[in-house]
Amino acid sequence: MMVRQEPPRIPSKQGTPVRKENGIVIFPGFCDVHVHFREPGFSYKETMVTGSRAAARGGYTAVCAMPNLNPVPDSLQHLKEEEDLIRAAGGLVDILPYAALTVGEKGTEAAALEELAPRVVAFSDDGKGVQSESMMRSLMERCRKIGKVIAAHCEDETLVRGGYIHDGNYARVHGHKGICSESEWGPIARDLKLAKETGCAYHVCHISCRESAELIRQAKKDGVDVTCETGPHYLLLDENDLQEDGRFRMNPPLRAKEDREALVEALLDGTIDMIATDHAPHSAEEKGRGLAGSAFGVVGLECAFPVLYTGLVKTGILPLETLVEKMAVAPRERFGIPLREDDFSEWDLEAQYRIDPEEFESRGRATPFAGQSVYGRCLKTVHAGRTVYTY
Repeated sequence: MMVRQEPPRIPSKQGTPVRKENGIVIFPGFCDVHVHFREPGFSYKETMVTGSRAAARGGYTAVCAMPNLNPVPDSLQHLKEEEDLIRAAGGLVDILPYAALTVGEKGTEAAALEELAPRVVAFSDDGKGVQSESMMRSLMERCRKIGKVIAAHCEDETLVRGGYIHDGNYARVHGHKGICSESEWGPIARDLKLAKETGCAYHVCHISCRESAELIRQAKKDGVDVTCETGPHYLLLDENDLQEDGRFRMNPPLRAKEDREALVEALLDGTIDMIATDHAPHSAEEKGRGLAGSAFGVVGLECAFPVLYTGLVKTGILPLETLVEKMAVAPRERFGIPLREDDFSEWDLEAQYRIDPEEFESRGRATPFAGQSVYGRCLKTVHAGRTVYTY
């Protein structure tokens, strides 16, 4: 596993470091705590190398790789396969692996949590929700003792019922199977209760609906050790933007306009701590079967900042410094990832262009933002003092 030096951190309470030089804006390296680099097991979708290049092109210098792999990193032996691939990728960005909470992410037997803890950033069964309340309680108790965050994909499988987009107006009008919001907020409510009882550090992945935001807002007021993330697509798009195209199919789905507005409000008031892309590349064939037949997941590392800057900052909704806080500082603080002085990216915020997935470094091309006109182009990314991307 890569040995990382720990330079002095720049705490966010001193202000998010954003500076300008000769018309170029310089940001600290972004950090995405939710990406899928697909190795080992699914290298036709993405590799550590292509994922790293995509991250660097988007201004990221640290990413946390989810464990729904083959083999699942649920033991030291399985984790080593992923670590070897990370090492071989050459260190363009820091790739910090998650380990699974349960063996094979099957939810029935706990993974080797204590053995894995020193070598992973956190634990998650991302892609699957832990269905058993007693199992989640046990996992939380153990993670509290070893000082690790549980990052939870919250999904009640009994409420999905074959759905693949939001159970809303678009699904009804176009004859699609919908996923109700309770399938997300129900498990969140359960887990917040358990987190309060156990004292576990709990992080909710990719929230998409207003009920989830309100539950987390209240839990924070009640003193629960909880943070959460949402993705750019949930802040900028809703079911009214859906098209009959696989690049609009993700899990959780784009919800109603009211949900999107509630998430923006939650971002502004601090309920939502950070923005993560849930970068989830698939092959063109897997994403070419329309809404009903395509695989879940979209890519986001290479267009996250431009779409958020264009949609939230230039419109006056969100201060630039707050956006950088959500993308660079808060993720590091929660997951204990150093904010390095020699990790940064340089941007031309006046550059305007259309998002073209064919220019992506990622093997994935499916993004709902394809063709959108945006502002903000990454000119250079520097990681550990080394230039890892130039435009």
